[in-house]
Amino acid sequence: MLRLSSLYRFPLKSCKPEVLQRASFDELGLAGDRRWMLVDASNGRFFTQRALPHMSQLSVLWNAAGGVTLSAPGLPPLDVAIPSGIESGLRGVTVWRDTLQVPDAGEEAAAWVSEFIGKPTRMVHVPLERARSLPSGYGTADDKVAFADGFPLLLIGQGSLDDLSARVGRPLEMLRFRPNLVVEGAEAFAEDGWKRIRIGDMEFRLLKPCSRCILTTIDPATGQRSEDREPLTTLKTYREVEGEVLFGQNAVNDGAGVLEVGMKVEVLE
Repeated sequence: MLRLSSLYRFPLKSCKPEVLQRASFDELGLAGDRRWMLVDASNGRFFTQRALPHMSQLSVLWNAAGGVTLSAPGLPPLDVAIPSGIESGLRGVTVWRDTLQVPDAGEEAAAWVSEFIGKPTRMVHVPLERARSLPSGYGTADDKVAFADGFPLLLIGQGSLDDLSARVGRPLEMLRFRPNLVVEGAEAFAEDGWKRIRIGDMEFRLLKPCSRCILTTIDPATGQRSEDREPLTTLKTYREVEGEVLFGQNAVNDGAGVLEVGMKVEVLE
């Protein structure tokens, strides 16, 4: 039987996850997931572990009001609330090819994240009404995404990770791949062939394989890059298609709902 084995939320893009037993879903995917982001104060360009691996050491806890608590080694914890007076504090930011105007979290948050990052940094939040559309050609006009790279959700089969670990020759952490949903009980890469699934009372559409990058070589526990460039090196030997290394499936949820770890997963299409 297929079952949901793990749930992860990433409140602040490219920082530490929250491991969940139960999660709500809304119009932008998993509630609270990637609704916050750090950007270069000079140009609004988004920051990630690709260039700043130490972002993996920034812990972020989301609360039901939408705010977060930041904590990192050597810094006092900081509570950051959703910005008020949204229209008067907008900042232009860039996520890949998308540019948008979103609320800035204010000076206290900026000072804290600037000290952590090591250069002038701003923290921003995306409300539903300012969310982005999905990449052209995928999903529907109603599908929206917050600050995730391109899609609201990422699903990975545990069997796929087990297969990759066996090929690399050592156990690999699922969090290298930063999924929201992990499904166990299927053969390796079975999720490549899924188009629609049901978990509990919720349905999900799987839209596109996820193209992987250098971020997968960063140890999520230490923030250190692997010298052998694994698991990307091995993935390239059997998961490269037209220049893209594929692992996991980008997905969207149809409607709101709640999931719990252990729920049955049914492949509808």
